[in-house]
Amino acid sequence: MKPAWLLILLSLSLSALAQTPEEKGLEIAVEADRRDTGFHDSTASLKMLLRNRQGDESTRYIRVRTLEQLDDGDKSLTVFDEPADVRGTAFLSFTHKTGPDDQWLYLPALKRVKRISSNNKSGPFMGSEFAYEDLSSQEIEKYTYKYLRDEACADGLDCFVLERYPVDENSGYTRQVVWIDKQEYRPQQVVFYDRKDAKLKTLTYSDYRQYLGKYWRAGSMHMENHQTGKSTLLTWSDYRFQTGLSDRDFNRNTLDRVR
Repeated sequence: MKPAWLLILLSLSLSALAQTPEEKGLEIAVEADRRDTGFHDSTASLKMLLRNRQGDESTRYIRVRTLEQLDDGDKSLTVFDEPADVRGTAFLSFTHKTGPDDQWLYLPALKRVKRISSNNKSGPFMGSEFAYEDLSSQEIEKYTYKYLRDEACADGLDCFVLERYPVDENSGYTRQVVWIDKQEYRPQQVVFYDRKDAKLKTLTYSDYRQYLGKYWRAGSMHMENHQTGKSTLLTWSDYRFQTGLSDRDFNRNTLDRVR
């Protein structure tokens, strides 16, 4: 008769073998989300460096606030401080786990708030290589998943490689291939494929730091567009957590007065 511990081990092994690629992909996504739950709110400073095919560069300085929503997607507010031609521009995003996100952009030159249509979510955000949909919090329900393989990735880390497929029919992507490190379940790289299933962009995360002894944030996010030769580098700094933000700080009706 086999000992109880061996029977349990065999049972677990058989269970793992029976797991489908779709089940394993979802399991990895759920664990990554679980590890980043509970931060409540955060603020950060952001430097956005735009580079065109010829190598010409322009820089923008931005502030970002985020409010975690445990029963829905997160809320975020992005405010441009420099240069002068974009100063005062504010972008408000309410991510939803199901259905289209709510997003608004305040343009000081026009002195009006523009609602971003769900049909335009694949459009570029403020001339960058990030689309409006890239700025939403990456809720589990927004995708279906498929585990592909294990693979070494950045800095010699062991990574899961999975494919995720947007649920929203208005997404600009047919699929995304994501590398997530096995140790901390942090995204290391995402490759985006357009509606024709051609390779469109690659997003690379680096310079991770841990906050509150639990939450990891990338200090650098580099988005390269393979079809246009353009790129956008986001450099994050001055992260602060649990600052007391509330729903009142994310109000569409006060976008024109955000400071």
